[in-house]
Amino acid sequence: MKIKKKNIAPYLLLLPALALLLVFRIYPMVSTIIESFYTNNLTADAREFVGLANFNRVLSDPIFWKSLKVTLVFNLINIPTQVGLALVVAVILNMRTRGISIFRSIVMLPIAVSPVVSTTLWKTMMDYNAGVINGLLALVDVSRQEFFLVKEQALWSIVIVTAWKGIPYMMIFFLAGLQEIPVAVLEAAKIDGANAWQSFFRVTLPLLKRVFAFVLVTDTILNLILFAPIWLITKGGPQLSTNLIMYETYRRGMVYGDLGASSAMLIVVILIVAIVLGLQFLALRSDDV
Repeated sequence: MKIKKKNIAPYLLLLPALALLLVFRIYPMVSTIIESFYTNNLTADAREFVGLANFNRVLSDPIFWKSLKVTLVFNLINIPTQVGLALVVAVILNMRTRGISIFRSIVMLPIAVSPVVSTTLWKTMMDYNAGVINGLLALVDVSRQEFFLVKEQALWSIVIVTAWKGIPYMMIFFLAGLQEIPVAVLEAAKIDGANAWQSFFRVTLPLLKRVFAFVLVTDTILNLILFAPIWLITKGGPQLSTNLIMYETYRRGMVYGDLGASSAMLIVVILIVAIVLGLQFLALRSDDV
């Protein structure tokens, strides 16, 4: 009996993807873990092994805890806002009305704009002196708003910037989930006497549980590691009011040159993300998910 040779073609086709994964994901991760155990900066001639000293410095730094607090507050505001509005928009766009495809295309336009471009546009529109938003407010006799210039408004302004792009992205998944719900199930609920609200909360939402879990986890990851809007607009200010944890990690390593502490902080961030996701999975765990 002849032994068939293994077909290696699938493995060869996977090699480019595996190579990119190794270079851009695995290697940086391993390198970061190694760097976190060394004292290293951009000006020193040599580095020295210090064990857990970098982690002790990070965890005893009040600025780290301040940035962590800001990050948690930002996420407690931004995640429910994005997920809730994305679900509402998806329900509206799922209606069978004339011209709904045009509205779907308009709502999805922010997805086609890169994060850097969209952030720059919002920065320009919300400028105190020449921004179009303050110009419109002036037309209705509302005083100019210092969106990114005062700590009372800066974090809320970042929420607006990120929600504009995040809501359409999350909405796509909800819309796909809504369109997968069998029409017969909704019609059966209607025949049984359920009104629109009862049908939504007792039939539609339970059937969206898998989609809801995926959207919540995805949105949490994206917001916990948010970086671009902070770097492009506020640089963590004013008075560290928008100094999210990922920007503090960047600032510690690239601005102050403390690569050891920056690497240790990044490991802490990864652990925090893993813990938050684990709690979410426990909260959403059921036989259906």
